[in-house]
Amino acid sequence: MKFPPFLTSSFSFRYYYSFHYKFPKQYHYIITHKLQYIQSRKFHRFSVNYKMAAEVEQKISNMTLNDLNPQPDFIAKRLELWEQFKKRYEAELADNQNKSIEITINAKNKDGETREIKGNSWKISPIDVARQICPKSFCDTLVISKVNGALWDLERPLEANCNLEFLTFDSLEGKQVFWHSTAHILGEALEKIYGGHLCYGPPIENGFYYDMYSSGCCSGDIDLSAVTQAHYPSIENSMKSICNEKQPFERLELTKDELLEMFAYNQFKVRILKEKVKDPKTTVYRCGSLIDLCRGPHVRHTGFVKAFKVTKSSSSYWEGKADAEALQRVYGISFPDSKQLKEWQRFQEEAAKRDHRKIGREQGLFFFHELSPGSCFFTPRGAFIYNTLIDYIRSEYRKRGFQEVVSPNIFNMKLWHISGHAEHYADNMFQFELEKEKFGLKPMNCPGHCLIFDSDIRSWRDLPFRLADFGVLHRNELSGALTGLTRVRRFQQDDAHIFCTIDQINKEIRGALDFLNAVYSLFGFTFDLCLSTRPEGYLGELAVWDQAEKALADALNESGIPWKLNPGDGAFYGPKIDITINDALRRPHQCATIQLDFQLPIRFNLNYSAEDGTKKRPVIIHRAILGSVERFIAILTENFAGKWPFWLSPRQAIVLPVGPSCNEYAEKVRQQLHDAGFQSACELDPGLTINKKVRNAQLAQFNFILVVGDKESANNTVNVRTRDNKIHGEISILDLIEKFQQFKKEKTINAEEIF
Repeated sequence: MKFPPFLTSSFSFRYYYSFHYKFPKQYHYIITHKLQYIQSRKFHRFSVNYKMAAEVEQKISNMTLNDLNPQPDFIAKRLELWEQFKKRYEAELADNQNKSIEITINAKNKDGETREIKGNSWKISPIDVARQICPKSFCDTLVISKVNGALWDLERPLEANCNLEFLTFDSLEGKQVFWHSTAHILGEALEKIYGGHLCYGPPIENGFYYDMYSSGCCSGDIDLSAVTQAHYPSIENSMKSICNEKQPFERLELTKDELLEMFAYNQFKVRILKEKVKDPKTTVYRCGSLIDLCRGPHVRHTGFVKAFKVTKSSSSYWEGKADAEALQRVYGISFPDSKQLKEWQRFQEEAAKRDHRKIGREQGLFFFHELSPGSCFFTPRGAFIYNTLIDYIRSEYRKRGFQEVVSPNIFNMKLWHISGHAEHYADNMFQFELEKEKFGLKPMNCPGHCLIFDSDIRSWRDLPFRLADFGVLHRNELSGALTGLTRVRRFQQDDAHIFCTIDQINKEIRGALDFLNAVYSLFGFTFDLCLSTRPEGYLGELAVWDQAEKALADALNESGIPWKLNPGDGAFYGPKIDITINDALRRPHQCATIQLDFQLPIRFNLNYSAEDGTKKRPVIIHRAILGSVERFIAILTENFAGKWPFWLSPRQAIVLPVGPSCNEYAEKVRQQLHDAGFQSACELDPGLTINKKVRNAQLAQFNFILVVGDKESANNTVNVRTRDNKIHGEISILDLIEKFQQFKKEKTINAEEIF
């Protein structure tokens, strides 16, 4: 915590803490008394004052929030209802166990081998099976199971013949369940300390959070309506106690009326039940004193969570709506081993150094302004990176048979009703009224490209018809979801749509895979591919789906790139290939997309004349490589940690004269590089030594630092060194430009090394 410069008097210091920390009154007296005593001594007034401030800050950071005593009334009433409903469940379970039949369980052991196990329905659970076929050490690491493909609590009885598999924390689903369970532990701690009403508490990509309505919460003189960083140790201590108690996660299935009675105290849970829950029954889970409306599943007990950390807190709104109630959101991370937490903390330190928002600000690449939230301002240097990426993709389009188009930004909402986006995506669109008609800014290009396809008579000879578009897109993201360049409201994509026949799918997919392989390997990215197939609510003919999925699978096999199958996770309008790239920190990012679409051609009544003279519908392939250019720049910034490869760098070279007598020559060299098409600068500040100039240029991440003195001026040369202080020596200007042109043409990543 940093203290504002006005804290130079006892009054201002007392006021600051009473206003911002709602500190108990007895502390105000102590602080005032000590500061007045210090001020009465006339020497070192400010230094002593700040020393005292640091001591008080330490006291505040050490302040412990204890559990409320007594606990809120709703906790006891909730537990009373739980015990009542649990007795009924136990009676029903006993009745089912009396009718138990032998079932067959095909379970996968630690090595993935399938074993057939016999058991009794409603008696045997997944953890019982695991103990029969897996070593104890493996059983101790289990987080959750899957029964017939659905996640299932390890101690929940099996009901019929099934296929069973086990998941650890190492799996994506295992992590999500583990973090969801830890969110419940956090929720229990928040209820105990703050007495607030819990809202949503989901797992997220890296950890979990819980939203809490805490308006008016207090403990004596301490205001608990806001969670501050000083509270984190108290929250973590409460969570630690909960974990040490090894509280079991218990599951009940209750009717909506029973749940409305149980959560009558919580207006937010009541809203969820009335507005979101459509089934007559739904589930609740209990751990310790916490009972929460939850689909589950969860780990067996709280003791499996060995390491955790509260990472941040912030204000949020109910369901992200700015006109709804203000909530407190507390984030956290957890692991089954303390070593994993330490590794995560080291990773976070490195990630913080690479944060694109930090680097973008330091290098003067881009910024955001409150007058246009979610829309980025790219400075000349940032715009150079932006345009260079687009120019690169544009050059690849020409090689690969794509035709670039320019389409409108504003469309009548009738278009989005035809495409179906108005029904499913209207809340994410910017809409307005014009001449008594409703219009919207386009959030994607595909409907506009359908109009382009339909603007002329198409023949089988025209296919594949490949359209590319860098048009500006707008999506009405919630203000709380905006995050630097990774989540914005205004962006551009390297968007393309391929209109082709069913028989051409295989070749076009192979071309798309080759395209993304060429782009990602250029930046040093590795990537994973996953084929997502027909979901339950698919539209279209089964035979067409089967043919399309086979075409995608064949193309993936022919590409030679490893891939995985993700059954049932395709879009309702067609199967897709999910592409996840991995950056220098091994973090996954989803940028590219390759999706088949059978529905838009039907909605827009698109057709072409087939070779036999009949009218047939084309298939659309949605395809992007970079995805959002803004998001891709964020990923590149963090991947390279601001050390841009030469061809993409906004600071390719800087000329440094050793003294004022060489300024004219230095400027001449800079101009030559500029005229040759390179991003060059010149440092002529007479107040800087040459060593200081070099150091500044290295910190600014200039790829090449060109030092010139009288010798270089006489020989028409420069002395070359790099930002990593590798010295390459003297070279003529013409040879330098030739090398630079080669690096730019070949898009060399390590130009500084191979110079």
